[in-house]
Amino acid sequence: MKDRSRKYMNPYLAGILMGLLMTAAYYFSGEGLGASGALKTVVISGVNSVNHEYAESHAFFSSRVSGEGSILKNWLVFEILGVIVGGILSAAYFGRLTMKIGKGPNITNKQRLIFALIGGILFGIGSQLGRGCTSGMVMSGMSVLSWSGFIGLFAIFGGGYVLAYFFRKLWL
Repeated sequence: MKDRSRKYMNPYLAGILMGLLMTAAYYFSGEGLGASGALKTVVISGVNSVNHEYAESHAFFSSRVSGEGSILKNWLVFEILGVIVGGILSAAYFGRLTMKIGKGPNITNKQRLIFALIGGILFGIGSQLGRGCTSGMVMSGMSVLSWSGFIGLFAIFGGGYVLAYFFRKLWL
């Protein structure tokens, strides 16, 4: 059997395919790609199904629960499910489907999971403050030549480079 574990897609081809996917998303749904909208839809639907009166009276939920109906009507939920299933299938096909914690040699598994949880929480807060995640902000924003997409790109990668200096000892 041929070893496929070291094969990755050509990044230029992947970029072209992402551009075509973004175009198709705008054509068929009228909106770009994004991940935080799916999680927000699931949370809002969950709160609405558990306590509809609270959802209608709370400012955050009230504008989103009127007429929305089922989470199955939001295509972003299916986008995220597709990302999860596609990632699992791709990892299985290329022989990289394993259960492990990616980390540097100078950090324990527990520390890595704590930092990942903190990072995930901060990312979730930031995506709400910024009204979208990196895929929604940068990819969708830049694809329609929005200034916020270009500014977001520099802020995200610039912030990453600055913070990487302080966290590099965890990976080296």
